[in-house]
Amino acid sequence: MQFLLQKRRSVADTTLLSLTILLSLTAVLYCQLSYPKEQITVSHGLALHGELKYPVNFKHFDYVNPTAPKAGEIKLMGHGNFDSLNYYTLKGISPMNTPGFFQYGINELNETLLMGTSETNRVGDEPQSAYGLLAETIEYPDDFRWIIFNLNPKARFHDNNSVTAADVVFSYNTLIKHGHPRYQAVYQDIKSATVIAPRKVKFTLGGTNRKSLALRVGELPVFSKKYWQGKDFKQASLTPPLNSGPYRITDVKAGHYLIFERVANYWGKDLPVNRGRYNFDKIKVEFYRDLTVAFEAFKAGRYDLYFESIAKNWTQGYDFQAVQSGSIIKAKIPHQRPAGLQAFFFNTRRPFFQDVRVRQAISMVFDFEWINKQYFYSAYKRTNSYFANTDLASQPLPSIAEKQLLSQYSGLDKKILTSPFTLSKTQGTGHNRKQQRQAIKLLKQAGWQLQQGKLISPNNREPLQFEALARNRGLLKVWEAFQKNLKRIGIQMSIRLVDSAEFKRRLDQFDFDMTSLAFTQSLAPNQSLRDLFQSQFANTEGTLNFSGIKNPIVDDLVEKVITAKTRPELRLYTQALDRVLLWQHYIIPNWYTDHYRVAYWNKFNKPTTQPPYYFGLENWWFKTDR
Repeated sequence: MQFLLQKRRSVADTTLLSLTILLSLTAVLYCQLSYPKEQITVSHGLALHGELKYPVNFKHFDYVNPTAPKAGEIKLMGHGNFDSLNYYTLKGISPMNTPGFFQYGINELNETLLMGTSETNRVGDEPQSAYGLLAETIEYPDDFRWIIFNLNPKARFHDNNSVTAADVVFSYNTLIKHGHPRYQAVYQDIKSATVIAPRKVKFTLGGTNRKSLALRVGELPVFSKKYWQGKDFKQASLTPPLNSGPYRITDVKAGHYLIFERVANYWGKDLPVNRGRYNFDKIKVEFYRDLTVAFEAFKAGRYDLYFESIAKNWTQGYDFQAVQSGSIIKAKIPHQRPAGLQAFFFNTRRPFFQDVRVRQAISMVFDFEWINKQYFYSAYKRTNSYFANTDLASQPLPSIAEKQLLSQYSGLDKKILTSPFTLSKTQGTGHNRKQQRQAIKLLKQAGWQLQQGKLISPNNREPLQFEALARNRGLLKVWEAFQKNLKRIGIQMSIRLVDSAEFKRRLDQFDFDMTSLAFTQSLAPNQSLRDLFQSQFANTEGTLNFSGIKNPIVDDLVEKVITAKTRPELRLYTQALDRVLLWQHYIIPNWYTDHYRVAYWNKFNKPTTQPPYYFGLENWWFKTDR
């Protein structure tokens, strides 16, 4: 009997054990089905929307000559003045702060983790893709909670020290604490930067579009921690900083010139992203403050290439022997890059510019058609968008999807949903009485009264008068034409021409009433829009919200643009943002072209394929048969 009980107990125990094992296996299987293992992507690059054009084993970009010879000295023209080689702080003016310098593709900036999405080192045939530069590969999960950069073991600074993960973390922390305020705007959603291994660094990302933020991290310039120890990063300096790129600065004189020399043992010369690029042994940039003097120097052969910014000169200024003989090539090179934003900016921090009707009225009497015909030989198109020359510009009327989006905002003027935004247009004869009458009507609605030829405020009985802050002498005639039209409706505008240092100081402190500015734009606008348009930066010294925009609708739309997951979403949100900004008349849009106007001495060869999204001078090379 006892044996039977023991046998039954043994069978029961075995059954219980089997049942326990079965339940455990079922639980494990359920957990595996409910919580699949996280997918980690390891890649040679990153595309914001869609797939990368170039595969992991690509040899070079399609628009370069990979066997271009490397030789010779190219001489270039700088415009304006510089007093620092530290682009990354609020103090001083670096060469990259001067007009048009970015188009040369050669600069004093440090190399970045990835290349391709910044204006200073971009992929020429993709709108928003980046490939490994200092970083050989990247790793990230599907939700981009974090991104890891695996540094190229060959990456070296010019002192032959390796680029390490500690240098990357140091660079991030330095820019956040001591760099220009724009870095705080772009990187505000980064939670942490951590060294994982000597050549492995991890960024933990927050915010609502972590994929876009991952690309911004890829644009992080990397400094040598060892070099900067004991130095004041915040200060302007003319000492060429330690870098890791294809060129080093070997000579500099503030405001006059700087010389770059190609690094013969540059660690990255055989990278696919660099093959066929950076072909000049030496680059000398001489700076001119007067464009007339600069053009004469070009004609005399003092430098080799000239980007023409004056339409009259393009039309009438090239009838000389070197052009006629073919020694100088004059070319219009089409592009598909965003036209950028050139405009007169209102400073809405000024009480007299806070009423949108006042801003609209002033904009009405800007006679673009007459100015374009009289001064620019009808060479320009009127800018009618913050994103001109792209598919991101708002259409005359909003689509159904855009109407649904904008209808959610309670404070929005309903006209924006049913009426196209239009800029005043004249016959170009110089007589714009119709626009003047419309402007005066708007000003009266805003409470201003025309008395003895002056507009008088209803509050303090003061006349409407303001100052236009100018840096470019070539625009003085445009300002003066605008000044005359404003005087006809009772507004007194004075014009103050200042040098580059004074201009920058006053912009940084928002110490202006109205000024002329030009910004580059992206085919995939990103976190940098916060710096330009959001309320949080309206009063932060040194940021780019020059108009002082404080608009909750704009704030929300900027975040939607940043968080767009697909190209159609990006178009929808950007077009809506564009429409709201235009209707608020924060700016008076100027003009643009959809091609480069360039002249150069006939001593170069260039690739047969022109990249659509940037000029690509660093892809050119000297002719070997000259």
